[in-house]
Amino acid sequence: ETIIVNRVLRDDPSKSNMHNRQGLSIKMIWNILKDWRMWPIYALGIVFMVPVTPPQTYLTLSLRNLGYTTTQANLLSIPSKFLGMVLLLVFCYLSEIIDSRVISTALLQVWALPLLIALYTFDAQTSPWVYFAVVTLITGFPYVHPVQVAWASTNSGGVGTRTVSASIYNMFVQAGGIISANIYRDDDKVSLNKRGNRVLIGICVMNMFLYLFVYVFYKGINKRRDKVWNSWTAKEQEEYLEKTKDEGNARMNFRFAY
Repeated sequence: ETIIVNRVLRDDPSKSNMHNRQGLSIKMIWNILKDWRMWPIYALGIVFMVPVTPPQTYLTLSLRNLGYTTTQANLLSIPSKFLGMVLLLVFCYLSEIIDSRVISTALLQVWALPLLIALYTFDAQTSPWVYFAVVTLITGFPYVHPVQVAWASTNSGGVGTRTVSASIYNMFVQAGGIISANIYRDDDKVSLNKRGNRVLIGICVMNMFLYLFVYVFYKGINKRRDKVWNSWTAKEQEEYLEKTKDEGNARMNFRFAY
């Protein structure tokens, strides 16, 4: 048991910073909020689900507007739920296989963009079954939220930081839900939400660039730290680990996942 504990602490010294009943002080919370290295993931949290949330929220209502009964609309929503469940497992597994959080989560935007463009082109003459097929694929999107929660936890670098950063990230996700709820408007319903879908397409494209920025951001930090760390001798590295006051992801030997 002692060997296992020592090995865990050697691999991740931050695990010894706190115990599971220790509270967080105001100063600790403020320091976590100031951690600018986590801000890109928080930014992703507020926008990554926006392109697919409105079609999902109004799925049954949209199907009823196409002439389906309430029962039919509810039954027609089942395939998207099943597809989403399967893709959730696939993309969570994919993130571990390719060891890339950016690629596995950004694929949601790649999935949604062509479908949103197709949805934007629909009009009153479009077949209800064609509309159903496209909307089912949109609302059956790969749910990458668990991957991004794990990503935030990994990059936080400390026990206390993980607790607060996970809460902050989820707050941004909830804020994204509020944004999503205000994209489809009543005065746009007659045109099958063309204006709303145009907004969703724009946000989807923006998200792709945001994921690219996050990739470059974390890769750049890791590269700079590698350069400094590798320039030190083994004795200097050991001395740093013993004497440094840096904590969590601020430590020079910490590398961000991306």
